[in-house]
Amino acid sequence: MKILKFKKKTNGKYSIFLDDGREFVYYEDIILKYDLLLKKEIAEENLLEIHNANLEYDVYYVALNSIKSRYKSKYELKQWLLKKEYPEEMIDKAIKKLVEQKYLDDRNYAKSYIYTQMTTSSHGPLRIKKELLDKKVPEEFIDEEMEIYDTDLQTEKIKKLIDRGIKSNHTRGGLVLKQKIINDLKTQGYEYELISKIISSYTFSSDKDLAKKEYDKLYRKYSRKYEGYELKNIIREKMFQKGLVYEEE
Repeated sequence: MKILKFKKKTNGKYSIFLDDGREFVYYEDIILKYDLLLKKEIAEENLLEIHNANLEYDVYYVALNSIKSRYKSKYELKQWLLKKEYPEEMIDKAIKKLVEQKYLDDRNYAKSYIYTQMTTSSHGPLRIKKELLDKKVPEEFIDEEMEIYDTDLQTEKIKKLIDRGIKSNHTRGGLVLKQKIINDLKTQGYEYELISKIISSYTFSSDKDLAKKEYDKLYRKYSRKYEGYELKNIIREKMFQKGLVYEEE
């Protein structure tokens, strides 16, 4: 089959127009590899080989552009490419090549991910580690790179989160508020021992004005339906759930 003409496209690709009316889009690397510019023809029996070679290039370049856009772990990149329905063996070959070329490195990925989360989020080391493990980053890489997230940095973040928790909770007090903040910090991925050590320096006493305000709100709500001892008992229970104690004088 004779090649009638080449037409340059974007991303290093060319359209090839054959004398039988067919059109193929190949990477420039493939055109050079198979000497298509010089031969100006394609043998029918070579088409499958050329198509597969072109697809391998496509998998590689799509993968390369993906990690340039957003750095990924090897596992993340493979799952992303599988969703595009590329052949798995070609995906593995592309990933191997990217690793050899140092474009893809799970240790560097762990280092970058930890630093980004540490500086831009409230996440503690346990949560960050879990997220990296979910991305199939080797645990030894995570543990080694996590050393940058030292106790001083964690302490600073925990204190800010405790202060924010106290400031933003206007309807809770006492032990209930303290336990809520502890649970929130554990969810964020901080060690309980460090949380406990830091939070022990804070005082979580029930605020009388807060308790009075909450009592009045609950009284208005439940006095329409209850009265006497039953009303008093319901209000006391609701107050306790918020860590507040208040008795009418």
